[in-house]
Amino acid sequence: MKVACVQVCASDDMARNLAVASEGITEAAAAGADFITTPENVALMAADRAQLQHHAVEEADHPAVAHFSDLAATVGRWVLAGSIGVAAGDGRIFNRSLLFAPDGAIAARYDKIHMFDVTLPGGEVYHESRNYRPGSAAVTADLSGARLGMTVCYDIRFPSLYRMLGQAGAQIITVPSAFTETTGRAHWAVLLRARAIETGAFIVAPAQVGRHPAKRRTYGHSMVVAPWGEVILDAGEALGVSYADLDLARVKSAQGSISAWSTTTDFA
Repeated sequence: MKVACVQVCASDDMARNLAVASEGITEAAAAGADFITTPENVALMAADRAQLQHHAVEEADHPAVAHFSDLAATVGRWVLAGSIGVAAGDGRIFNRSLLFAPDGAIAARYDKIHMFDVTLPGGEVYHESRNYRPGSAAVTADLSGARLGMTVCYDIRFPSLYRMLGQAGAQIITVPSAFTETTGRAHWAVLLRARAIETGAFIVAPAQVGRHPAKRRTYGHSMVVAPWGEVILDAGEALGVSYADLDLARVKSAQGSISAWSTTTDFA
């Protein structure tokens, strides 16, 4: 399977963001990618709470959802809309990752479970739970004969979720992200490699990069990590599309060699 990571620098202009993502997806399809992935917040990096709330409508009425559905059908490829903010119905928002089939249908949806509520050493403060409602379920889906597990960004710090996905048979796990530059430099590659090694699955992590509204800066370095922990794609800080070939036979080999997620330890 040939996978593409579309690395973007989203702004608070949704129309512009969708146009940029479309350009990358179209380019990836022309290059023969089977599965095309985009980052967290691909449709919008809001400048403030008011703007975030304004654009977060229900999934059925969301212009970004309709846009990615139409685009997937146009290019005839599997497309991951890394995440889109959709109304949760209680005044909050789901940070929702959507998998579109080649006919444009939504094949799976996953709502980010773990909220990024942190204060970083340099003084950066993030409190996602003020605006977002966490999801409550792990999600897998069938993708061209492969089993896909879906996660989003901060989820990467919670091994239990990946253990569940490994136990559910995931061969590929997506981690669309908007990792901060501060935490990215310290932890991004280490965490992605750890989750790949633990699950014996391919980790596909398309990322945001650059400066965004509200002085936010993201790390980039969209990555694909093989089941044995090797980084087989690192997009650095360049905007655009990068590719990796996934040999799914490597999943069976890795999981047959070290299946840590299938082992239970009794501490009683």
